[in-house]
Parts: sequence; C-alpha cells; structure tokens
Amino acid sequence: MEIKENVFKIIVKPNSVKNEIVRFDKEKGAYRVNIKEKPENNKANIEVIKFFSKLLKKRVKIIKGLKSKEKVLKIQ
Repeated sequence: MEIKENVFKIIVKPNSVKNEIVRFDKEKGAYRVNIKEKPENNKANIEVIKFFSKLLKKRVKIIKGLKSKEKVLKIQ
C-alpha cells in the first residue's frame, strides 16, 4: 500500500459482493475498494473503517469524504 504520513485515499464502490481492495488507481492516486454494505445510514463508512482496521491491525478514521465515494483515511 502507498501510504504517506499515515494518510491514504480510497474510492469506494458500495453494494458489492464482498469487501476487497480491487486495485490502485494511479490517475487519482487512490485505492479502489469494494464494500458490501449499502451507502445508507452511514453503513458503508462503518464497514470501510472495520475493513481497514482489521486489514492494517490499527485504528482507522475517515478524515475526509463522509458523504462521498472518494475518502481520505488516517491510520491512528
């Protein structure tokens, strides 16, 4: 993963079959991520936090893009 200063960008595709990192989009400088939750009632955001926290074994917080598909995450 390409992480600078514990911050990285993702582009979320909600309502997918499973949670997974698809690829790194060089053009946007972000990881494309599929998330199985729906983008309603903050469910997809919660799933993103759970997924990356488990993957990185550290706490993760969304610092930008709560209502957008493009998000910036910070590792705490």
